[in-house]
Amino acid sequence: MNRVVVLGASGFIGRRIMHALGAQRNFRPVAVSRNAAARRWPDGVEAQNVDVSDAAALRAVIREAVAVVNCIAADPGLILEASARVFEAAAAMSPRPRVVHLSSLAAYGSATGLIQESCELRGDLDGYSAAKAQSDRLAAQHDFVVTLRPGIVFGPESPWWSDRIARLLVAGRLGDLGDRGCGICNLVYVDDVAGAVVLALRAQDLPQRAFNLSCSAGLTWNEYFSRYAAALSAAPLRKISPRRLRMETAVLSPPLKLLELALRAPAWARWNPFPPIRPWLAEVCARNIQMDVSRAESLLGMQWTPLERGLALTASWFRAGGRTAI
Repeated sequence: MNRVVVLGASGFIGRRIMHALGAQRNFRPVAVSRNAAARRWPDGVEAQNVDVSDAAALRAVIREAVAVVNCIAADPGLILEASARVFEAAAAMSPRPRVVHLSSLAAYGSATGLIQESCELRGDLDGYSAAKAQSDRLAAQHDFVVTLRPGIVFGPESPWWSDRIARLLVAGRLGDLGDRGCGICNLVYVDDVAGAVVLALRAQDLPQRAFNLSCSAGLTWNEYFSRYAAALSAAPLRKISPRRLRMETAVLSPPLKLLELALRAPAWARWNPFPPIRPWLAEVCARNIQMDVSRAESLLGMQWTPLERGLALTASWFRAGGRTAI
């Protein structure tokens, strides 16, 4: 059995990667995070509590691995620090394990138009964007690292793009944004991201080592909100005027953010009916950036979950009471 260490296994994407690897006969996934041992995992899954900021502990946990999946979700500083340590530790091993490094659309920063993997990694949106771009530059220095850049990852248990958006759509606070919602929404279903990790681990020779992941070519944010609202039985979509959007992001967002911080206990946070609409969300919905995924389709053999199926599964989860602590 091939030991595959998943760093950040307790997170939204990490959990789905663990399930995908567990379904493969020749992989033995090892869940690693600060609280991995406290979570419930399928029978046979090894779990280890490791603080990735501890370089010695990180080296120890990947010592016998044939592969490492880096899907750590943390503050920007730790994202960059942990990525650098993973690459350094793997480079010192013999044989070196394959590392699958999960990046993000955010690494491209303010770029617009059709974006291929060779485009500049601007990383100029915020600290998270900068950390992802710099981590990707480090990854490109190592021939054993495969970088996956998902777009907007949605699906059951997605805290931002499925749970929060659903709460806002159902409440009528989010809807058709007009010109402000005509930006491209590069959706990718969470199980497709997990499937891409499996494909990247199985691939023998990859002439390219960075891959965009998105299943919704040309889909705008307005169209996403409309289709998701229909799946949630929250249609017709409400039109949100520029004035209303400004009020949400400039006037209501600060006090609602304070309320959200006050409800940080998971039992309360999961049922908070008043999530703020942060200014950055309005900016994202207006951005015209479309990921070219032809490389993932031709070299990895990616096949995408149909959008309507992904939305139906996500809406079913939410309607059944699924929530995340955000």
